[in-house]
Amino acid sequence: MTKIRSRNSRRQFLSYGALAAASASNPLQYVAATSPPATLKVAGVVSTYFRNSHADVIIGKILEGWRQTGGDGPALEVASLYVDQISDGDLSRSMAEKYDVPIFDNIADTLTLGTDKVQVDGVLCIGEHGNYEIVPETGQVMYPRRRFFDEVTATLEQHRTRVPIFNDKHLAYAWRDAAHMARTAKRLKLPFLAGSSLPVAWRSPATVLPIGTKLTQACGIGYGGLESYGFHALETMQSIVERRRGGESGVQQIRTLQGDRIWEGLEAGLWDSELALATLKNMEIDLTLEQLKSQLTDGAAVYVIDYQDGLRAACCMFNGVTSKFGCGVRTAKSPSPKAWWFKLEHKFPYGHFEHLLRAIEKTFVTRRPAYPVERTLLTTGILDRCMHSLANDGAIYATPELRIRYKPSEWPFANQDSRHAFPT
Repeated sequence: MTKIRSRNSRRQFLSYGALAAASASNPLQYVAATSPPATLKVAGVVSTYFRNSHADVIIGKILEGWRQTGGDGPALEVASLYVDQISDGDLSRSMAEKYDVPIFDNIADTLTLGTDKVQVDGVLCIGEHGNYEIVPETGQVMYPRRRFFDEVTATLEQHRTRVPIFNDKHLAYAWRDAAHMARTAKRLKLPFLAGSSLPVAWRSPATVLPIGTKLTQACGIGYGGLESYGFHALETMQSIVERRRGGESGVQQIRTLQGDRIWEGLEAGLWDSELALATLKNMEIDLTLEQLKSQLTDGAAVYVIDYQDGLRAACCMFNGVTSKFGCGVRTAKSPSPKAWWFKLEHKFPYGHFEHLLRAIEKTFVTRRPAYPVERTLLTTGILDRCMHSLANDGAIYATPELRIRYKPSEWPFANQDSRHAFPT
């Protein structure tokens, strides 16, 4: 049986607020890691760990290779685990015993391995899945991502150490928490990577929108839970539109359309059905507008996003029509749509997570994010406002807080330049 490590004397560590106050009066001199060894040690801080959970398809690839069959994998080693909830079908105990990974009952010891200093070179925060409360008004799941982040950064600050952090999916369910996390990472000068596996998944066609392209319209396509999968659809679209002329400058306002308002919005020019249908067709879903209308379910929604630079984008959660993700754009040079299908491996071992893990590995090795966390900060804020608009009868939300500027990176997606073929 796997032993759960505990050191009660270390569980009452300083609160985040006390540490912040201390650092303001007496700034800490941080100790950076030395030159990275051949294999980096990482701590896994996860909400729960069962077959096909995000913990499984990320941490499992470190333990058992890219295909989780014992073959080649990243140059990372799981040094420790913290598991917030033990679910039915728990894998954490058996995997920890098999690979001699200690499990701790608190996050501080997960980073220090119960010693007086941080013993890991990076931290994976995976707050996805599990039994957590829901915001009553909006239905957002209150995953403990900020709590994980705060306890990780409190421990790093206490020990005057910097290591890279990865946060799976959107930063938090609430914008205020996401903004706090981004500010804290910047203040502590921590390399911080976050987000979805979709932007690094396989694309069809395997083409790149050149940086500096002038866009006139954009459309994302997604399906599933309006928060859980809505984030994937938004980040997929954002990974394309951030490459437009001038770079990203943020979002001016947001609204969510559902039911009859989807079609009223179409009549009002809030979204482009031709662009949406062209994007679906590129994903091998060939429909007329009338077929689209008849097949959408009550759970469908369209997120209308007006960017600061005048670009309008519609992220279409087309439940009832598709179980795929895509993005389409119109450019100033050509009225003909450009579209991409973001392809996923819809079975174990969910190989698109391999390419997310490759970005994590690069971030941990170089101590520089493979792509900007501002992308995920922005999509987190967009999603939060979309969920509030949905809960408030499609109200328009002005978003001055989302004036977030950043430039895209050139981190490749899975099959860019024929790097990695889709698994057969």
